Amino acid sequence: MEMTDFPPYIIDSIQRIFAMGGLAILVSLAITPIITKILYKLHIARRASDDPTLAMESRADKVNTPIMGGVIVVITIALLTFFFDWERRFTFVPIGVMLLGAFLGAIDDLLGVFAGKRRNRSFKQTITLAKVHQNKLMRIWIWATVPYAALRGFFNIFGSKPGKGVHAHEKLLLQLAAGTISAWWIYWKLGETWQDIYVPFHGFINSGFLIVPLIIGIVVFTANAVNITDGMDGLAGGMLIPTFGALSLLSWKSGMDELAILNAITAGALVTYTYFNVKPARFQMGDVGSLALGSLLAINTLAINAMAVLPLIAFTFYAEAFSVIVQVGGRVLLGKRIFRMAPIHHHFEMKGWSEEKTIMRFWLIHIAFVIAGIWVGLH
Repeated sequence: MEMTDFPPYIIDSIQRIFAMGGLAILVSLAITPIITKILYKLHIARRASDDPTLAMESRADKVNTPIMGGVIVVITIALLTFFFDWERRFTFVPIGVMLLGAFLGAIDDLLGVFAGKRRNRSFKQTITLAKVHQNKLMRIWIWATVPYAALRGFFNIFGSKPGKGVHAHEKLLLQLAAGTISAWWIYWKLGETWQDIYVPFHGFINSGFLIVPLIIGIVVFTANAVNITDGMDGLAGGMLIPTFGALSLLSWKSGMDELAILNAITAGALVTYTYFNVKPARFQMGDVGSLALGSLLAINTLAINAMAVLPLIAFTFYAEAFSVIVQVGGRVLLGKRIFRMAPIHHHFEMKGWSEEKTIMRFWLIHIAFVIAGIWVGLH
């Protein structure tokens, strides 16, 4: 079959998707020197005291590398979507959730660089203070906040620097807000058909209201999974490109051209980012990019009813997140580490793999799962 055998609207749709992906590369290339200059001038950079992985000899050269390079991707996506792909029903909420994740990440990045150590009262200290505080009203108030202190203590187990930046429990609360917005949009705004979860090779399963907590959990977990993976030069960016590329194809196949273009724009902007992020990195993504892109990945996948495909096209991100959970579980329950260091890419690095070897192997494994995800998603 020749290209002329396809209906014109299909050819136009494909051309527009590729054109917007290419435009994203050009726009991100144009703004990269500006953003890079700002990051270097303001010294928004990694410091050894804030990142325990920099103690490894192989990572010593990453000290003072600017972070927040992911803002290049976020700005490109937001600008091009607003001017060329703005469809309130399909792109308004994904862009809003992405920007909320970017805002949270930016606050965390900036506090981590410029702020001093934050007060972080433990659960035990909270109980003690509630018992001994001289002011009766303050004792009542402190007792009332004990559940929050317990939540804070639990999630700080997973925090890499609980003394600086946005604490783990604060991230969780804001991410829950983003997940709730996503659930509201899908459950109440996109229609009842989105309550039917598509299971490849089987058909649809009606989830009813269960879809709401499911969406919230997926958005929160995926955002954190991408954030956790952003720990080596080129690792997260190089895996997000095929992931969003696959998502663009699946969106187009679902008849949702606006989301197909949004995903193509994201992949294009990531090409530029990854070009400058491969070792030695000119800058690193930072939470501003990883939390934004993780949230966008989750909501765009859910919006095309491809929830069952997400574990495949985001396989390595999820594996990285689970490695942290396993590591914390081993430390708390067994009193020992399961991996030499978590997330798991640092485990291989500590075993003697070079950074380049680790990244390339992770890329290849991830691409294999993305291809499997495309195959499953087309059935």
